[in-house]
Amino acid sequence: MKLMRRALLASIWALIGWKAASAKESGEEAAAQAEASSVTPRHVLCFLGKERDLSVLSEAASKTIGDFATGFSVDEDYSQAEPDDRMSRSFDVCWDRVEADAWDAADEQAVADHQSVLYVLGPSMAQGDTVKVSMVALRLVERMIGAGAVAAKGESAGIAHGIDRWRELIRQGAEAQKAGDTLAEQRIGRLAFAKRPLSARGYLESVGFHLVGLPEVYVPETSGSERQVVAIIDAVAEEIAEQGLKPTLKQRKASLSFDSTYDVDEFKFNPYGIVKLAG
Repeated sequence: MKLMRRALLASIWALIGWKAASAKESGEEAAAQAEASSVTPRHVLCFLGKERDLSVLSEAASKTIGDFATGFSVDEDYSQAEPDDRMSRSFDVCWDRVEADAWDAADEQAVADHQSVLYVLGPSMAQGDTVKVSMVALRLVERMIGAGAVAAKGESAGIAHGIDRWRELIRQGAEAQKAGDTLAEQRIGRLAFAKRPLSARGYLESVGFHLVGLPEVYVPETSGSERQVVAIIDAVAEEIAEQGLKPTLKQRKASLSFDSTYDVDEFKFNPYGIVKLAG
């Protein structure tokens, strides 16, 4: 009888302990979600010039802001009328490695030979405005390339494309806007300004989906090759955009987490959470 009583008490204490741990985890998750809800994403764009003079690119950016890019601003603190020897390494890390021919040797050389750096900051975006503002950001990239920028990078997710790829994304974005196809605009904004796949903690993940109002998508590394995982990431993003978050979580047997590897004050932090697929 004593053994049975001890076993019963042990079970009760184990249950109490599990409930306490579960409540603690639930409370931590709720606190993380509440903190995330106070964060609004924004674009940070980097443009490289071929002259040791910022005036041409700076004036082009200022004119574009006046014409249609309301809320954007030229960053005076970090822009510089001289080369930045970190740029070749930075672009090397950031080049899109999903799209075929996303950049070429000429793009790499243009980065290596740059003579000036201009940063443009986007406005803080409410979730409902992210797609619209991202399309404005894409048009701003178009203007800057037209003004002589030899390379462009989205700093908020660490993504870079070659000039020809940027032009193709700009063309697709213009077509989507002309057709009034918001889902296509969101897709193109995601392809233009988000990075995937990155590897962390047993997952291949996206970064930058918050720039079009979506949570990140994390897929277990064991789910297939990198290309297969990228296809899953993109498919889940499309499903969330088309049918909503809750149905996608249920259909995919996934969970929503706010346990980000980025701090809330980092541009890469996603306030809309992370959709984690089960292994």
